[in-house]
Amino acid sequence: SAQSARPRPSSPPDPDRPSFPWVATLLAGVLITTIVVDVIGNLLVIVSVFRNKKLRKAGNAFVVSLALADLVVAIYPYPLVLTAIFHDGWIAGYIHCQISGFLMGLSVIGSIFNITGIAVNRYCYICHSLKYDKLFSTSLQYDPRVYSCTFAQSVSSLYTITVVVVHFILPIGIVSYCYLRIWILVIQVRRRVKPDSRPKIKPHDVRNFLTMFVVFVLFAVCWAPLNLIGLAVALDSRLSRAIPEWLFTASYFMAYFNSCLNAVVYGVLNHNFRKEYKRIVLIVFKFHFFYHDSLWLLSHELLFKYIIKNMFLFMFS
Repeated sequence: SAQSARPRPSSPPDPDRPSFPWVATLLAGVLITTIVVDVIGNLLVIVSVFRNKKLRKAGNAFVVSLALADLVVAIYPYPLVLTAIFHDGWIAGYIHCQISGFLMGLSVIGSIFNITGIAVNRYCYICHSLKYDKLFSTSLQYDPRVYSCTFAQSVSSLYTITVVVVHFILPIGIVSYCYLRIWILVIQVRRRVKPDSRPKIKPHDVRNFLTMFVVFVLFAVCWAPLNLIGLAVALDSRLSRAIPEWLFTASYFMAYFNSCLNAVVYGVLNHNFRKEYKRIVLIVFKFHFFYHDSLWLLSHELLFKYIIKNMFLFMFS
C-alpha cells in the first residue's frame, strides 16, 4: 500500500518532549534565510571573481573555494534539515542522513582550510610583500609539455616542498600506517595469534579492505613520480634541466590516469558494485532501445499518415 511504501523517519518525534511550535517556526525562518542568502551571496562571489579582472588574483582562489564549500551545504544538507524541522523528525532516510552529515563535516573542514589559506595569503602579502608575487602570483601557469594550466614546480622551493609534503607525503604516511596496522591484524587473525583476545573479522570486511588498499596503491604509484620529480627540483633547481621532457610529461599523465582507475577497481573487486554496474548498464540499454523504437514507430506512423493524406489529395484533386 502507499502508506507502507512511505519511508519511515529514522528519528521519530519524541512524545515526552514538550512542543514549542514557535521554536520550530523560528528555526525554519532562520534556516530559510540562511539558504537563500547562502546561495545568492556565494553565487555572486563566484561569478564576481570570474567576471572581474581585478578580483582574479591568486589569493581569491581561496575565497572562491570557501564560497563553494558554503554553497554545497545550502544546496543539499540544509534543505533536508528544513524538512526535518517541518515534520519534527528525519524523513529522508538513512542514506540521506549519512550523506548530508558527511557533506556538512566536509564543508566545515574545507572552510577551515580555506580560511587558513586566506590568512597565510594575507600574511605573505602584508608581511612579505617582496616575496608575495613569487609565492602566489605565478605558481599556476600553462605548461605546454603537459597541455595543462598547472602548478609551476620551479617557482618557489619552499612552496613546492610544502605542497608535496601536505598533498602527498603526509597523507601517504598516514594511510600507510593505518593499512600496515590492518595487515598486521589480518595476519594475526589468519594465524590465530592470541585466539582468546583476537577480534572477529568478517570475510566481506577483508574484501572491502583489499579493495581500498588497491585504490591506495594505485594512487601512490600514479602520483609518486610527479611528486618525487617536484621534490627533487625543489631541492636542486638544476635537476629541472636534467629531467627528460618525456619523463615529466609521463608523470603528469600517470597522475591524470589515476582518476579513471577507482571505478574500475570497485567493479573488479567488489561484488555489490559489479552487480549494480550491470543493472545500471542494462537500464541504460533498455532505455536506449525503447527510445529508438519509439522514434522508429513515431516516424513510420507520421510517414504513413503523410502518404495517406497525399493519396487522398491526389485522388480528389
